[in-house]
Amino acid sequence: MGPDTREKPLQRLDRIVKELKIQPGSVVLDAGTGTGVLLPLLKEAVGPTGKIVALDFAEEMLLRAREKNGEEKISYVPGDLTATPFDNGTFDEIACNSCFPHIKDKAAAAREMIRILKPGGRATVCHTSSREELNSMHRSIGGVVGNDMLPGDDEMQALFQQAGFASIVITDTAEGYTLTARKPSSAPANRTTPPA
Repeated sequence: MGPDTREKPLQRLDRIVKELKIQPGSVVLDAGTGTGVLLPLLKEAVGPTGKIVALDFAEEMLLRAREKNGEEKISYVPGDLTATPFDNGTFDEIACNSCFPHIKDKAAAAREMIRILKPGGRATVCHTSSREELNSMHRSIGGVVGNDMLPGDDEMQALFQQAGFASIVITDTAEGYTLTARKPSSAPANRTTPPA
């Protein structure tokens, strides 16, 4: 057997972020930032005029992320993706790396993401392994993450469609998993939006 040419997880993440082609100057939410693995990649993507908000419900994780990544262009906010403290239409992009399986109410998270995205904004759910590999790893670890599964394509599509997203694209390969979904630029003409 030849040398292992598979990308390492950080290389895969770097490729995923580059493929997103995040616009310089974007305001990005790193949802479930954990220790902030994605932050340096997002910082590079948004350039000197962009901003990043790192969100995690575990204060300890936010502290570790802050220690590793500093304060420049990044604010750290404790919170839950199903009920964030942000105003409607705050973000151009939401990156949800390696945390979606751990969210209990996935439909509420999808609805919250569309609420806090700007019109035309994009939500991305990504992992550095395939859905099958990820779910079998969670099952084998057991305990608190034993039932934390990334739903199948049809269920993910339905979750994001029901929340109001469009242009939902799922890529699931041995090199990683991504779902991207866009908030429509404007509400369809035949639908009236009730006041909030």
